[in-house]
Amino acid sequence: MKYLLDTHVWVWWNMNPRKLSPRVRSLLSQPGRVDEILLSAISPWEFGKLLEKGRIGISCHPEEWIARALDMPGLRLVPLSPVIACRSSSLPPPFGTDPADQIIVATAREESAVILTRDQAIRKYPHVRSLW
Repeated sequence: MKYLLDTHVWVWWNMNPRKLSPRVRSLLSQPGRVDEILLSAISPWEFGKLLEKGRIGISCHPEEWIARALDMPGLRLVPLSPVIACRSSSLPPPFGTDPADQIIVATAREESAVILTRDQAIRKYPHVRSLW
């Protein structure tokens, strides 16, 4: 099974894993239990926006933090391909208008991955599998 990390899951796993659900924390702490852990290329951008807005703080340079956070065992960064970009704007309704969430959902659909997320809008969306 492939799992795609929502941005907050990736950030929390690297900053404060206690914020993750016990199920997600267990899954990520045993990478041998999963086929692949994926991260959308939009997530580092979202991380930068969280820093910009002052919603999170770090004690190192953002690029250094991102490099370390991308070094998770078994993590594969999924590029924002033209196909994913196009499909993110034509998801089957109903889905919200947050562009980053649309890209994450389109990435999961393209990769046939389950999204690890606390986000209720994604969890209620019937056209993608999710887990919290």
